[in-house]
Amino acid sequence: MTRKSFAATTPLHIGEVGLNARDANALADFYKNLLGLTETETQAGEIRLGVAGTTLLVIRDTPDALRDDAREAGLFHTAFLLPERRDLARWLQFALSQGLRLEGASDHLVSEAVYLSDPEGNGIEIYVDRPAEDWPRKGQEIDMKTLPLDVDALMATLSADDAGWSGAPEGTVIGHIHLRVGDPARAGQWWNEVVGLETMARYGSQAEFLASGGYHHHVGVNNWRSAGAGPRDRKRAGLSYVLFTGEGAGEARSIHDPWGTEIRFA
Repeated sequence: MTRKSFAATTPLHIGEVGLNARDANALADFYKNLLGLTETETQAGEIRLGVAGTTLLVIRDTPDALRDDAREAGLFHTAFLLPERRDLARWLQFALSQGLRLEGASDHLVSEAVYLSDPEGNGIEIYVDRPAEDWPRKGQEIDMKTLPLDVDALMATLSADDAGWSGAPEGTVIGHIHLRVGDPARAGQWWNEVVGLETMARYGSQAEFLASGGYHHHVGVNNWRSAGAGPRDRKRAGLSYVLFTGEGAGEARSIHDPWGTEIRFA
């Protein structure tokens, strides 16, 4: 049996992320190639993708949607958490062999991560956590930084005869989502008071990281591109909703953050 990641054992954790796509079939094909996600269910106008029968991503066909605007509130990235460090090394080896356009590779002290975007501009993080007992702390907060990823050390986890990447392994989850907001402090307060997440770290006034059950973050909020943004234009492609699950989710319901982002519970 695959051991569950810390991120997926907390009272609240992310079950799935919904995206509105201008070309759902093309976007689904991208994620199938990128991560080896498979279709868990297909309904009219909607493609559900996941791992080992568990849905992680729901892509809704909205061909008339406006293109997403990074200056508005919305999705900064969806972060796919792999079970083991070697899984990230295998995926990176695959990504480089495929000529995928990567946008960054970082060591956050609590995790190691690689960044890119999908064809419709939705940010993606592929990452692996370090053991929770090794996460550094600064006062009451977890100390997260953005340092260059030691790619050589990561790739050294693979043996010469390693089988290589064969798709996201069982146990892959969406570890966190990062949202564009107009005011991170206001967003943080909303997640604290309405959802019950705890603030785990802050990057000055520009970003805040929040979580359930002591994880480093299930939700990040920032204004790096969207300072002062008002409510999200629902006619745009991009983020449709984020669904939280777990013993703390309570009854099925849907609420909206101050920027109109739909947050579901199940």
